[in-house]
Amino acid sequence: MKKDGNVFLISLGCAKNLVDSEHMLGILESRGFGLASKIEEAEFAVINTCGFLQAAVEEAIDTILETARLKNEGKLERLVVVGCFVQRYGYKLAKEIPEVDGWLGTGEIWRVADILSANNLTTRVPFFVNRPTFLADHHLPKVQTTPFYTAYLRIAEGCSHRCSYCLIPKLRGPFRSRSVESLLEEAAEMISRGVKEINLIAQDTSLYGKDLYGEARIEDLLESLIRIKRLRWVRSLYFHPNNVSERLLDFIDSEEAVCPYLDLPFQHVNPDILKSMGRNPNRETPWELIERIRRRRRRISIRTTLMVGFPGETEEMFDQLCDFVKMAQFDHLGVFAFSPEKGTPAARIRPAVERKTARERLDKIMTIQAGISKKINQQKIGHVLPVLIEGPSLETDLLLTGRTATMAPDVDTKVLINDGEGVIGEIMPVLITEAHAYDLVGEIA
Repeated sequence: MKKDGNVFLISLGCAKNLVDSEHMLGILESRGFGLASKIEEAEFAVINTCGFLQAAVEEAIDTILETARLKNEGKLERLVVVGCFVQRYGYKLAKEIPEVDGWLGTGEIWRVADILSANNLTTRVPFFVNRPTFLADHHLPKVQTTPFYTAYLRIAEGCSHRCSYCLIPKLRGPFRSRSVESLLEEAAEMISRGVKEINLIAQDTSLYGKDLYGEARIEDLLESLIRIKRLRWVRSLYFHPNNVSERLLDFIDSEEAVCPYLDLPFQHVNPDILKSMGRNPNRETPWELIERIRRRRRRISIRTTLMVGFPGETEEMFDQLCDFVKMAQFDHLGVFAFSPEKGTPAARIRPAVERKTARERLDKIMTIQAGISKKINQQKIGHVLPVLIEGPSLETDLLLTGRTATMAPDVDTKVLINDGEGVIGEIMPVLITEAHAYDLVGEIA
């Protein structure tokens, strides 16, 4: 045991939250704390929360109360809560949940070791929530929590878009990019540890560098990253559809290390809905963008997220969205029913769509997508694809799982491998023998 005791960290929410958790673990370890793999082995607990949607808020509350119960039973000495949930609700939380020994907003993660080390918590519960301006870079300690072969590289923090349904600018502060030099140094260090796949994340990776250099430089960053020896795959997540340049597509088309993958959250296709969302339509329609991407020699896999039930969405507008999904033939699709989050302009827009109607629309689009996914997958039967071997299946230890370059970790589908000797962390040829609505099945070639 380290001199300051063991800490167990619970990370809720998205990959961007996970990077904050990795930094907090790095800070704690550098300050003499031990890192527990089970809460039963810890004296201290840290919960990194999400607060983006009401469902995430409820998950955060449930997790805090369950962990507070362990503290009340004498199984934990201290409990600290961090992140978007704290940033969203502020100082009222200290009164609502008095069992918590410290609260940190999204821009205050660097204080986590100070709170756990403090001696005066019996007289005052520390509460740090300010406008987020902190930007973690390669100088801040970090403990990788993803498997050794894959990692997230956060290239920017915050968001300066003003989507009417979204709280992220309030929770994460304005968009602020890291320098190219800092990112290359961290990426090189990752690869030296055995990372083969780097996933670039930000609230909008397409705007990388605009605040620093006066223009977006995501293509420059990608060009610099692929020069690092032993980097096999690099993938950009959360890319705004309005900012897909010809240079980016040329780059994906010509560079094997750049995954043929674009994560484009369209949200909707109807111009009136997009305008109401604060996502003003580009001069290029969503369908024109899809056509431009599909003209490339290399087939680029497209992932998108869509929102149904936004205020004012009529049946005709929803039918437009369904037609778009049928035409676009997305490789990966996530759908959300609109959630009226307090504090957002969209929560006040009328007329509202009934929750039941929104749920039915979500189910309809996912049914359409299941058929599309199965058709796309069936075209891969008989092909040998490079697959990053990830390890035993969660469903059965008899199968290995992996991902192709067109599958992002955590959010996309898998390749199930039922024959052959796979090596975890290696990219190996796999012959695809079966195809289902989402997952592929194959054998080591």
